[in-house]
Amino acid sequence: MQTRRIGYTPPKWSLALTALAGLLLFGGCQKGHGRQATPAPVPEVATVKVSMESIALNTELPGRTSAYLTAEIRPQVNGIIQKRLFTEGSSVRTGQVLYQIDPAPFQANLDNAKAAAAKAEANLAAIRSRAERFKELLPEKAVSQQDYDDAAAAVKQTEADIEYWKAMVQTARINLGYTRITAPISGRIGKSNVTEGALVTAQQPTPLSVIQQLDTVYVDVPQSTAELLRLKRSLEGGRLNQAGANQKKVKLLMEDGSEYPLAGTLQFRDVTVDPNTASVILRVVFPNPKGILLPGMFVRAVVREGIKEQAILIPQQAVSRDPKGNPLALVVDAGDKVSQRMLTLDRAIGDKWLVTAGLATGDRVIVEGMQKVRPGASVKAVPFEAPKSK
Repeated sequence: MQTRRIGYTPPKWSLALTALAGLLLFGGCQKGHGRQATPAPVPEVATVKVSMESIALNTELPGRTSAYLTAEIRPQVNGIIQKRLFTEGSSVRTGQVLYQIDPAPFQANLDNAKAAAAKAEANLAAIRSRAERFKELLPEKAVSQQDYDDAAAAVKQTEADIEYWKAMVQTARINLGYTRITAPISGRIGKSNVTEGALVTAQQPTPLSVIQQLDTVYVDVPQSTAELLRLKRSLEGGRLNQAGANQKKVKLLMEDGSEYPLAGTLQFRDVTVDPNTASVILRVVFPNPKGILLPGMFVRAVVREGIKEQAILIPQQAVSRDPKGNPLALVVDAGDKVSQRMLTLDRAIGDKWLVTAGLATGDRVIVEGMQKVRPGASVKAVPFEAPKSK
């Protein structure tokens, strides 16, 4: 008996799925072969063009104020304070009486010296007449030579006594004047260290009070010798110019950061180095008509070093650091390619760096967009616009 083989017919839905998969695969292949890759866009960076400019270089140094003149009031004679004749904290003028010491014993000494001087002058006439008579009798041998010599010596002794008591009168008069303690300078007087009835002694270590002249004040600021040598080398190398009328003008910043309204004048630079701080003192004189500056205040003086004629300044945000901390910048060359430059910086001036090496006039330094590029990459450079200050 012959077996009859029956053929298998797949379902219609299976054939449809197979046909759809083939169409999708063919279409995908055709799409992939027909499209080309789109090039990546060139990154845009903001740059500043390097140029030379003339700037004034300043150094900000800490310092303290001190009075232009200071007088410590001390008695020159011993005695009891009878009166205090000033108001503490007030302004006093030269010659104004500040304290009165009891003058009675000094007046008595003056009267005594005057009386002794008058007595000596009264005796002089009689002693001189006696010596003259002895001189006339000496040739006749009516008196001895010894008697005449004694009489002449008495005249000289009396004349010496007169001069001595005159000096004592002057001394007593001076000491009497010292009982009125006066102000040696004009200025602002501080608190009194003694009261009425206190015993004071001549040249005592503790002053009775202190007067300070404050219409002009000193500001003493230390400058390190390293900074001084650097400045000297810059001047000798011609990188700084100290000519100009404002070279010795100094600005002052107060403790709260505000600027003192009046400029000071650099008076001198000390020639002795402090071995403890390796610095020299710069003394600056400031007018103080309103009494804003008080002795002992902490301030910061802005001292002008000189004028740098060909200076390069770039925004601080254009400078980055390598892992070792060395400053560097990215520069766009003539072919719009990025290159890296190592820089040498001098100092920050406002929101910019003063560059001493690494850049030249005409270089385009990237300020914004540095994170999007690497050295060797092509970029589109546009001018950097600094934000407007409000």
